[in-house]
Amino acid sequence: MKIHSFAGTASAISTIIREMRDVNIQADRFRFRSNLEKIGELFAYEISKQLRYKPVEVETPLGFSKCYELEDDVVIAGILRAGLPMLNGMLRIMDYAEGAFISAYRQHHKDGSFEVNLQYVTSPDITGKVLIMVDPMLATGSSIETSLEALKACGEPSHIHIVSAIASTPGINYINRLYKKAELWIGAQDDELTARSYIVPGLGDAGDLSFGNKLQE
Repeated sequence: MKIHSFAGTASAISTIIREMRDVNIQADRFRFRSNLEKIGELFAYEISKQLRYKPVEVETPLGFSKCYELEDDVVIAGILRAGLPMLNGMLRIMDYAEGAFISAYRQHHKDGSFEVNLQYVTSPDITGKVLIMVDPMLATGSSIETSLEALKACGEPSHIHIVSAIASTPGINYINRLYKKAELWIGAQDDELTARSYIVPGLGDAGDLSFGNKLQE
């Protein structure tokens, strides 16, 4: 698997992630969502460089110009609910893309273990299209795996990009073993997971920080 990592580099992405990690800034829910959207926009731009284009000639009021037209069909899939802001940001750049939505969440048990429950999937046909899977936090990789397996019923994509703002080293290794032909895009990498499989230092629960604390465990 090809990994595009912005971890440890000074850039617009690292500046945004610094704000997202800061407990004093996290209290501003609007700003947190906006930062996720900005990261989505930046990753969409970077991924756009990997897509296929064909040369075309466009008529202007003063003549003709050689330009490029996208050849790939793109589907951006977001894992509810935390993935929505990043998906919206990506759609601002890739406004031609179709959208898929997966409701996958962790159900924790008293012994500390958890399983990923899949309740809802809606997607266009992804056969032969570039699939971009968006989840802001790649912890164990279980949500990504569950979502990608569910989308197999919607066709076979030509290529898969997986996008996360923050990823754990164990999660990266797990996804790498499963999807060697995919490309992974991450803004930051943390080495540790807690007993409940939350990323350390991470930033907490991206869904709660974006939309409020949920009652369900």
